[in-house]
Formats: sequence, C-alpha cells, structure tokens
Amino acid sequence: MGLAKLLLVDDDGPRRDALGQALARHGWQVVAIATGQSALDELERHTLDAVVARIELAGNVSGIDLCVRSGEVQPELPVILLNTTNDLQLATAAVRARAADCFLAPIDTNLLHKALQLAVEQSKQRASVRRLKGSMGSGGHTQDLMGRSPAIAQVLDVLERVGPSQTSVLLTGESGTGKEVAARALVARGSRKDGPFVAINCAAMPANLLESELFGHVKGAFTDARSTKVGLFVRANGGTLLLDEIGDMPLEIQPKLLRALQDRKVRPVGSETEVAFDARIVAATNRDLEAAVTAKTFREDLYFRLAVITIDLPSLRSRGDDVLLLAQHFISEFAVLAGKNVKGLSPQAAQKMMAYAWPGNVRELRNCMERAVALTRFDHVTAADLPERIRHHKTHYGLLPSEDPKDLVTMHEIERRYILRVLQAVGGSRTEAARILGLDRKTLYRKLDAYGVSTGPIGLGIK
Repeated sequence: MGLAKLLLVDDDGPRRDALGQALARHGWQVVAIATGQSALDELERHTLDAVVARIELAGNVSGIDLCVRSGEVQPELPVILLNTTNDLQLATAAVRARAADCFLAPIDTNLLHKALQLAVEQSKQRASVRRLKGSMGSGGHTQDLMGRSPAIAQVLDVLERVGPSQTSVLLTGESGTGKEVAARALVARGSRKDGPFVAINCAAMPANLLESELFGHVKGAFTDARSTKVGLFVRANGGTLLLDEIGDMPLEIQPKLLRALQDRKVRPVGSETEVAFDARIVAATNRDLEAAVTAKTFREDLYFRLAVITIDLPSLRSRGDDVLLLAQHFISEFAVLAGKNVKGLSPQAAQKMMAYAWPGNVRELRNCMERAVALTRFDHVTAADLPERIRHHKTHYGLLPSEDPKDLVTMHEIERRYILRVLQAVGGSRTEAARILGLDRKTLYRKLDAYGVSTGPIGLGIK
C-alpha cells in the first residue's frame, strides 16, 4: 500500500492515538485531527487517499456531514465512518451518505486496514474511468486507432511517419489486436485515403480460388469461369490492398505474389496478357514469419518484399488503461444500438477487467462489452455483467514450485520458466515475447537455443 495518506478524525484523544498508531503500523501515513471542521480545512489544503472519521464528532460538522461535504472537495475520496455507539440509525445515515464502509465498535484494525485498501483501489478505478471517459474525443485517441498507452502511441507515431509513403508495410501481432484497423489508419494518413481499400483473408480459401481472387481470370479459364473477372490487385488501383493472414498463404501462390509485387503487374488466370496495377500493399499476420521462413513454409524473398516496414501491434494486456478507454468506447457504441442508457463501468467491473489477461485482445473486449450492455439492468456495467472467465480470473505465475527450501530453484531456472511462460502466453510469437521481456530478438533466440527450444511452435508442457 505504501505511505498512502490517511486523515483520521476522532474527538476522543486516546482512541484517536491508538487507532492512528495501529494504522501507521499497516503502512498508512496518518494525519490525526479532532473535529470535522478541521478535517474540511485539511481537505481544502491537501490531497488525501482516504478518510476515517467517527460519526459523532464535537462541533458543527459530524462524520456524516464530513462524508457528504468531502465529495464536493475531492469527489472520489473514500470515507469510512466509525459507529462507536452501535446506533442503528447512525449506521443507516452512513449508508445514505454514501460512506465507503461503516465499522461498529469494537474496531478491528486489521479489517479496517483491508477495507481502506479496497476503498482506495476502487476510488482509483472510478477516477481512472472518469478521466478516460472525459478524454473521449478530446485528442486522447484517433478515430481509427484508439489508445493512450506508450505501446499504442509508438504504433501511431510510426503510422504518421509511414502513412504518406508508398512503401509496403507488414502488420504483425496477436489475433484480435486490430491489424485491419491499423491498416485503415495507415491509409487515412496517406495520399491514397480517397482510393479503394480492398482486403482479402489469405487463409480463408484454397490456392486455386485465392489465385483467381487476387489476379482475376478470363472467361473459360476453368469450369466455372463463365465471365471475365478483375482481380483484387487491379480493383485496388489508386488505393490499398490488404493481404490479411499472409502467413497462411498457400506456398504455391507465394512465387506468383512475389512476381506481382516486383513487376507491379498481374497475369489473370487463363490469360497470356499482364495487367499493370497501382496499389499500395499492406500485409498482416499473427504468425512469426521469420520462424516460418526458417521452417520453409514462407518464402524468404517474399518476406523481405512485404516487410519493408514492420509494425507490431501490441497485445491488449500490455496497454494498461487502454482497456478502460476501449471499454468505454464500446459501451457507448452498443448502448446506442441497444437503446439503453448505459454510461460506463462500475469500479468493481473496471477492477476485474484490468486484472484479466485478454487473450483475445481488442476483439474479445468488444464482444465482452456487447454482451455486458445487453445484460446490464443498471446505468453502468457491473462485475456481474461480465463473463465468468473474467469475474473469476486469478493472476498467478507459478514460477516457484513451493516455499519448501528443497524445492527452490536457481535464478537461471526461474528465468527459463518465465521466458517460456511469456512465449506460451503470446502464442509462440518471438517478436511479441522479446518486446514484453525487454530483450532483442537475437538474445531471445540465443536463450531459447540454450533451453533446447526449436523455432517451431511452443508446446503446452512448460513447467
């Protein structure tokens, strides 16, 4: 918890001193005063993390009054009230005053400490949600690629610099990180923004059909070719062609794609005539293409032709508060579609979402918010509206087998386990793992070689 600053208000000197010393032992920086009016003066002068106040205080400002009026000075400040007389009416008044909690005598300082920790954490979540909600549309993100984290800011910076050029770009990253959104953001920053944007999933069709889609065909080229068809390369003239899931492109198509990129011409299936095209090429994949080149499942010359500029889209779990910013955006979107007055996230829901790993990234978050808006009965998405996997998610690392000294391992072994767990968590992507670990790729490959890990997929048997 650190030295979070706590204001303790009680007109009983011995009790105030004893409680203040107990909370200080738990790591709180305690400022102890006797009256409610003095507490309000303190709130005007200093920023605090929490207030603990006795309900019945000498003077004109009671604990209840302090609870209400503190919200006018520091809106998210949690106030916990102490009902030392065990008066039921006072406890009810504390609830109505929106106190974070109300403790009855005798005060258990361990429980009070835990309640304070929870209240402060929820207060931070509320402040974060309010801040992010207030930033919507005010420059904290672009309309096409949303985020304020350092990871996404770096992507936006590269998009700004590369957008005006005609250079081929390779977008990499886990599934669901928003590679097509990034491709459209790239187009919006270039001279081809008014041209066509044509996208194709290279993994969604067999080789013969993919060839016809990309390059076109002439009438009679094959059984079902009843008319001439213009390919996507030509349809994208003056604009951009996105080759999505390029890592799954059939190997037999890759030489033809390479030639098209080199010559800026395509030969429709069944034709003897080449057709020139003028389109910027953007490719996207969630696979490690360098590993695929090593495994001979992707052509090296095609890889270098596509990856003139490589932009790696960060995973959602590495983007911090962007989770809440994106969630607020999706809530607003789906609330309109559902005709519901859903304003945002409850602090508990935000806390659950920040703790979750989001293996499906932005796509999973979007689906989760669509579900939550549909289910919620309130004007905020609550923790109960979230899927079970998010509500019950527990963060654990399991790097040490136990606390038994005979089971403890060396630092080298701990490093090995952590690197392999990160690699497994990112689906085997060496690029993403190296970024998260803070290592360059050569160092990561050297360590993996030492661990006896090949360049193929990472298995699930990591201990």
